[in-house]
Amino acid sequence: MAQNSMRLKVAGIAAIAALALTACGTSSGGGGAAAQTPAMKEIGQGEGQVSILGWPGYVEDGSNDPKVDWVTPFEKETGCKVSFKPFGTSDEAVTLMRTGQYDVISASGDASLRLVAGGDVQSVNTGLLKNYADISPFLKDKAWNTVDGKNYGVPHGWGANVLMYRTDKVSPAPTSWKSVFEDGSQHAGKVTAYDSPIYIADAAMYLMKHQPDLGIKNPYALDEKQLDAAKNLLKDQKKNVGEYWNDVTKEVQSFASGSTVIGTTWQVGANIASGNGTKVATVLPEEGATGWSDTWMIGAKTKNPNCSYKWLDYIASPKAQAAVAEYFGEAPANPKACDLTTDKKFCDSYHVTDADYASKIWYWTTPVEKCLDGRTDAKCTDYSAWTKAWTEIKG
Repeated sequence: MAQNSMRLKVAGIAAIAALALTACGTSSGGGGAAAQTPAMKEIGQGEGQVSILGWPGYVEDGSNDPKVDWVTPFEKETGCKVSFKPFGTSDEAVTLMRTGQYDVISASGDASLRLVAGGDVQSVNTGLLKNYADISPFLKDKAWNTVDGKNYGVPHGWGANVLMYRTDKVSPAPTSWKSVFEDGSQHAGKVTAYDSPIYIADAAMYLMKHQPDLGIKNPYALDEKQLDAAKNLLKDQKKNVGEYWNDVTKEVQSFASGSTVIGTTWQVGANIASGNGTKVATVLPEEGATGWSDTWMIGAKTKNPNCSYKWLDYIASPKAQAAVAEYFGEAPANPKACDLTTDKKFCDSYHVTDADYASKIWYWTTPVEKCLDGRTDAKCTDYSAWTKAWTEIKG
């Protein structure tokens, strides 16, 4: 895979993270104006255009690589001309979508609930999308894409934040996140961790298994005491962290040079490292892992709803899913894409149809005050609190 197709996601630490993160009277902290926007009843004639916000590599028209183009077929098929603006962080994505200038967005779980809560996206009538039925069931009706029983989009790519290690430097092979937390001193200065407030969930997930007395049931639903525990664990970890990463290509280079020997990564990073000859392996630790599941969502103020629906249906099709997943480096939401990938081992590598593997992933979900674990007798910390905590952790 070309290096420009890396997963370039970074959650960011911008101040706008504090906006619209409190609960709005819904089970997932979403709702607001978007909950009042009626879903479409039918898809009509396209308006001739659609503006899309997305992660780099999600909307390719051949301009970056003539061989990589799934936008042109969509335009010819629907008559909807695509204009695309990439973003580099979830915070940037939320800010841009709130301008009301864009029709469609690919939102990760650390952004989707913010958009719902702010009334920036509308509920989606998935019954109008012929390809929706083929989406993997374990990605549907989840907290990051569904609020109060209303779907707010179509699942796209997904993956786990796995543990990667140098097989020639780390022995025995790790099986637990303990290797980067309590046992991190064994590799002092050569541990790496994801540079984002959402990484706090990784610590919370670890504590959920190893300190059950804290009562953590969902790593994205932390009251102040639980957040403090995760914060303290990450402060201890920092003593052994050589560098935090938010660019997987740079992380791969660190593993190649030996300046990093163990830490969290994405499967695409491991594939590239191995392809370049670096002796690495990955494991989904016994505690599970955090991860992402992106959602295609439609703006509440879109002036091109028909073309927007046409895009959501098209990008969920097996052919488009195969093209995006293989270029970008993630598991497609539609497993029928596996019959169309050029690399016939691709879907095995990314565990596309492995529901058991997927069940061990805690997908990124925006922390909100209304506890996502169902507690009604506690007030959970929101993303702004996590951002403040992350700044304190890194010093």
